Amino acid sequence: MKSGAIPEEKSSTVSDVMSRDVQTLGRNDRLSIADDLMRQKRIRHLPVLDADGEVAGIVSQRDLFRGALVKALGYGRSQEDKILETLVVKEVMATDVVTISPAAPLKEAAATMLEKKIGSLPVVDGGRLVGILTEADFVALAAKGAG
Repeated sequence: MKSGAIPEEKSSTVSDVMSRDVQTLGRNDRLSIADDLMRQKRIRHLPVLDADGEVAGIVSQRDLFRGALVKALGYGRSQEDKILETLVVKEVMATDVVTISPAAPLKEAAATMLEKKIGSLPVVDGGRLVGILTEADFVALAAKGAG
């Protein structure tokens, strides 16, 4: 197998590797909620669902770095928390979300993530979020294959 190649297994689809327990946000949730979820769950991407439960956007850890910038300018953590409390998710979320089907081949998912330079793909089936595929899922897969 070539270095960096995904190990071939009998089934190598997105649904075999994706995380099914997906934390989500609503468009009007405060960024402080996103920050808390990311810190507590140690995750970097949160899909944003609209009122119908469809993916409307995504918030990444990078979107929250604005708070870190405030901190770097001399404000403390409490001031950063206050600023995150005043912003809502829809003000910073990316709305051009690239999604993938659970039946898609892993190779296609990896190629999409590399081409688009993104760290996650919300997995959508029939318009509904059913999982998320992240760089960490690929690392876990590689670790299993390296055994």
